[in-house]
Amino acid sequence: MDDNVISQVLGVALLVMLVLLVVFVIVYILLKLKTSDRSSKKNNQTINLNNGQTGNDKKANIEKNTISNLYSKQSIFDFMEFENIEDNMIVQKNGKRYVMVIECQGINYDLMSEMEKISVEEGFQQFLNTLRHPIQIYIQTRTVNLGKSLASYRQKIREIENRYNKMTFEYRNMQASETYSQSDLDKYFYELTKQKNLLEYGKDILSNTEQMSLNKNVLNKKYYVVVSYYVEENSEEKYDKDEIRNMAFSELYTKSQALIRTLSGCSIIGKILNSKELIELLYMAYNRDDAELYGIDTAIRAGYDSLYSTSQDIFEKKMKVLDNKIQQAAIEKANNAIDKVKSAKQKKVEEKEQNMDDLINTLAKIIIKENRQYIGQDVAEQAIEEIDVPNQEKEEEENVQETKETKTRRGRKKVTEQ
Repeated sequence: MDDNVISQVLGVALLVMLVLLVVFVIVYILLKLKTSDRSSKKNNQTINLNNGQTGNDKKANIEKNTISNLYSKQSIFDFMEFENIEDNMIVQKNGKRYVMVIECQGINYDLMSEMEKISVEEGFQQFLNTLRHPIQIYIQTRTVNLGKSLASYRQKIREIENRYNKMTFEYRNMQASETYSQSDLDKYFYELTKQKNLLEYGKDILSNTEQMSLNKNVLNKKYYVVVSYYVEENSEEKYDKDEIRNMAFSELYTKSQALIRTLSGCSIIGKILNSKELIELLYMAYNRDDAELYGIDTAIRAGYDSLYSTSQDIFEKKMKVLDNKIQQAAIEKANNAIDKVKSAKQKKVEEKEQNMDDLINTLAKIIIKENRQYIGQDVAEQAIEEIDVPNQEKEEEENVQETKETKTRRGRKKVTEQ
């Protein structure tokens, strides 16, 4: 065999051995890393067990802490992007921004004539040219809620039906009385027919409106112009919150009235939203789905606003409950004491009423004895005896009555024993 061939074979064998050696080293390192990971996991589990918590419990606690941190009072107000609604204004950014909203009634531009369209465009151009401060145009799409309309329709139809029933009853009485002429009956029947037609027409309108309310695709668009006021617009002088709120209101009211006047040139009617309308606007913005089922009035009655307010301190609640209990107990105790005093006085009065004859006789004897020297000794003694005689007769009658009662009781006893 040639030396070159031997050297090539040896080189290939050496290369294969080196590759195998490298593979073994890599496998050894991987096994070492796995065993170290397992030991570290066991150590962590034992540490968690010694602390009284497993890894899952620790993870659950971390999740709870994060959830509680996420849903804090401050995060909710940050999400809502406003602090309060007061004086027909929305307060934002810790009282540094005040917002007033103008609701604009839309016009149907496509149904206008060419001259009307030109006048609207000129009016809108004038509106844009008169702007000296930034504004926002906000469009809110709402599902038409016909609940209030249906309720008013039902009320009206109920009134018409009652009137119709009353007129029908009167017409029958007129026919039965036979005291009215045929012309009077015809006139009254004509009015009765009008009332009947009105009732049928109202029922048709109610039925059509109810069918329309079932369609969720009936939408209505509301157009708003938002005007803002920043506290930084003032000079560097310091004002308190009331002064800042008053300045913001006067500034925003002036700007809003100017915008309403310029918008009237476009045949657009505008009005400033009051606080209740602002609440409804924000409720519709934050509750798009629920607003279709529950209006703002229903939501307030159901207590939805409590979702956006922090609960009262538990100790304050307990203190109020204790105060109420103390007040109720004090009132009850006072009433009982008054009743006791009244009953004691009443007992004294009753005792006096029962012993009134004895008291009168005793007082009469005292008067006679005090005036004995004026009326004479003999007369005084006879008068005292005269007072005592009825008392003795009365005592004898009472004794006789008592003996009779005891005898009857004994007789009843014997009868029951037999």
